[in-house]
Amino acid sequence: MFEPPYVAADRFEAQLKADGHAVLSPATMQRCFGVAEQDLSPLAAFWNDLPPDAHLKDGGRYRFRRHACFVADGETLTATPHRAHWQPLDYNALHGGIERWFAPMEAGAVAQAAWRPLLLGLAGIASALKGVQPWFIEAHQFRIDTLHGIGRPTPEGAHRDGVDLVAVFLVDRHAVKGGESRVFEAQGPNGQRFTMSAPWTLLLLDDARVIHETTPIQPETARGWRDTLVVTLRAGGFQNP
Repeated sequence: MFEPPYVAADRFEAQLKADGHAVLSPATMQRCFGVAEQDLSPLAAFWNDLPPDAHLKDGGRYRFRRHACFVADGETLTATPHRAHWQPLDYNALHGGIERWFAPMEAGAVAQAAWRPLLLGLAGIASALKGVQPWFIEAHQFRIDTLHGIGRPTPEGAHRDGVDLVAVFLVDRHAVKGGESRVFEAQGPNGQRFTMSAPWTLLLLDDARVIHETTPIQPETARGWRDTLVVTLRAGGFQNP
C-alpha cells in the first residue's frame, strides 16, 4: 500500500491549481473545514443503512448508496428537491445516458453538525479554483461491500464526472484489501497511486484536468466494506438529459 501524498493546509489549494489534485490528511481536513472529530464521528453510522444500487449494469450486488443535492451560494446552503443522478455517456460509458434514482440521504445525516461546514468548505475551494459563483452540489454516500466477493468502487473504470470539483472522503474501511486510488493527468503521462485508509482522508480533484478510479476491493475476512462520501460541485446547474 502506498501512503497518500498528503499536502499541508497552507499548500493544498496551490497544489490543486498546479496539479489538478490534492490529498488532505484527516487532521488537515478538520482544520481547513473547521470541523472536529466529534462532529464527524456521528456521520459514519448513516452508512449502515444504505439501499442497494439497482442500476449496476454488471449485475453486481456490491454497491449501496444514497444521494442528495444542494446549492451553495456564499454562506447559504440550500437542499434541492430530490432528483435523479444523470451523467452523459461521454463521462460514464457504463451508466451514462440514463436517469438513475437513488434513495435520498436521511434527514438525520444532513442535520449533523459537520454537514454544512463540509459542503460550504468545498464550495469555497471550488470558488478559489474556478471563481466565486453558486455551486450545484451532488452528495453520494457509497458502501462497497465484499459479502458476495469482489467489490468495484468504480465499475466504469478511469473517468471524469463532468463537473468542476470532485471530493472523495474516506468514511470507513473494514477488513478489505485493494481499493487503491489512482489519479492521472487527463492530457498527460503523469499519475499518482495511493491507498486511503484513515477515516476522513480527503481527495480533491479538478475534474477538468484529471481522471480517476479506485481499484476493486477483496475481503480479508468473510465480509468487508469501504465507505466513502463523494461530493461533486458544478457551476451553472446540475447535469440533465
